[in-house]
Amino acid sequence: MKGEMYMAHEKTDGSVNSRNNNTPIGNEAAKLQNTRPRDSSAKTIFGNHVLCAQFLRGYTGIELLKDVQPEDIEDITDRYLWLWQEERDTDSVKKIHLRDSPDADTLFLITLIEHQSSVDHDMSFRLLRYIVQILTDYAEDKKAAAKTKDFRYPPVLPIIFYDNHRNWTAETNFKNRVYLSDILGEFIPSFHYLVVPLARYSNQELIDKGDELSLIMLIDKLRSAADFQGLKEIPREYFEELAKNAPEAVLELISKIISLLLFRLNVPKAEVADFTDHIQRRDFTMLFEHFETYDVQATRAKSKAEGLAEGRASAIIELLEELGTVPDDIRDKIMKETDLDILKKWNKAATRADSVAQFVKDNLN
Repeated sequence: MKGEMYMAHEKTDGSVNSRNNNTPIGNEAAKLQNTRPRDSSAKTIFGNHVLCAQFLRGYTGIELLKDVQPEDIEDITDRYLWLWQEERDTDSVKKIHLRDSPDADTLFLITLIEHQSSVDHDMSFRLLRYIVQILTDYAEDKKAAAKTKDFRYPPVLPIIFYDNHRNWTAETNFKNRVYLSDILGEFIPSFHYLVVPLARYSNQELIDKGDELSLIMLIDKLRSAADFQGLKEIPREYFEELAKNAPEAVLELISKIISLLLFRLNVPKAEVADFTDHIQRRDFTMLFEHFETYDVQATRAKSKAEGLAEGRASAIIELLEELGTVPDDIRDKIMKETDLDILKKWNKAATRADSVAQFVKDNLN
């Protein structure tokens, strides 16, 4: 017998938007590229039914969800768009068929999953509003039955997917956010929401799960290139199992997440491309062995200096072009110069020169 669960996944502003799980991977990749790196993990997990099922089975600790499979998940986001005013391309609503559940005709479970990167102390009230909105929609859909004695509303399971190394310190029961609740508690709405903190899992705990989602969560925990180096310690068997079993679509999503992280660390494009190529070829064991630790601040400083040098060299050439034709070899020599002190000297000389020939004679010979 089967029951049903509705799951709404939303991000930090509480809005919900549609996203068809059947969207071609090429379009999916483009969408991922347009998100912030820290947002991409939640979008990937809850937008892909394989990963979503892994999350519900292995990371919520809820017995009712222990057998959820990808084929049990159906995207019904469009049905719930009216509940929220603002569209977001990272949000989704799923309909999940629960296996072997009792009361198949009446059991519905609506789950809100919020991706959070910082503590929101008013989360319990925000979730209360969403719960009321969804139950209102449910009752509207069951107009006649809702007025009968035996009618039951579906249970609502709010889940926070928390992506931060700090502890979640917000109150998880709405009742405790209301004053006089110690006296009037029985008359005040009371519910808990479940927090699934990414930082709660050690690398070893994630490795022990052995699924594709565990690799995404390992990657999502990384904050620096040095952290990335730590992935070299992962047992070879872990990668071999993932390489053997991961669906192609999931491999591509994993490669996109790694790309976003590496670009954020200022890793050269060529090496990023090499990483994603390893993933597509299911060569996970080699994936982290050739990664170099990049000094992000040094890389940024170098990039800034190179940009300044190029700008100064272009300014020098513009000054010389006012005096006459600049030979290609002279132009190339100026543009290839990266020493800012030399470029500063040339800039001053170019402003005083009477001709291109004089400038070359005095400065480049």
